[in-house]
Amino acid sequence: MPQGEKSAYTDKQKRKAEHIEEGYEKKGVSKKEAESRAWATVNKDDGGGKKSGSGRGKDTRHPASHKGGEKGGAASASRSAAERSASAKKAAATRKRNAEHHAGH
Repeated sequence: MPQGEKSAYTDKQKRKAEHIEEGYEKKGVSKKEAESRAWATVNKDDGGGKKSGSGRGKDTRHPASHKGGEKGGAASASRSAAERSASAKKAAATRKRNAEHHAGH
């Protein structure tokens, strides 16, 4: 299979890559770079392209899609309720400010 060939990937993996790519493009990453990063993420998550079949493809145990809360969860657990509350209020204010800023565009 030539390099860059995507036929070994499942439809779900292709959809996933497309979605990740769109996210990067929204952030201003170039089309080529976004595509490259998207497929790298799919490979990291799923261990590369594979078709379904009994016993094919082992779980990598660290998909990017499941790592989201790890850092924040550990950080907030070591802080007092008052600190967490203050942080949440600050975040809410920031979101409100950003929403108002974006609404004016």
